[in-house]
Amino acid sequence: MSIKTVDVDKLAAATGNMYETVAILSKRARQVAMHTKAELDEKLAYFEGFDQELEDPRFQEEQSRISLEYEKRAEPTEAAIDQFLNGEVYFREATPLTDDF
Repeated sequence: MSIKTVDVDKLAAATGNMYETVAILSKRARQVAMHTKAELDEKLAYFEGFDQELEDPRFQEEQSRISLEYEKRAEPTEAAIDQFLNGEVYFREATPLTDDF
């Protein structure tokens, strides 16, 4: 995994506040990670019913291939930052509650 530098001023420019940007990025990275895990679990669920056949090298190769495919993907944080910089992340500012009765 290579290290990429990110212009923090460019990140903060979208929200005007670096802390808000970090909160948005962390939530998006969590969403990406959950989606990726669900996708991987769905693909590996196919192999659950084959107890005896799991000894077969073809099944092991297929499981390894699927696992390696997901290991090569970008980290969720990196994907979230790229999506944020490309304007693909929707966020909105929460409206404060007022005590007007």
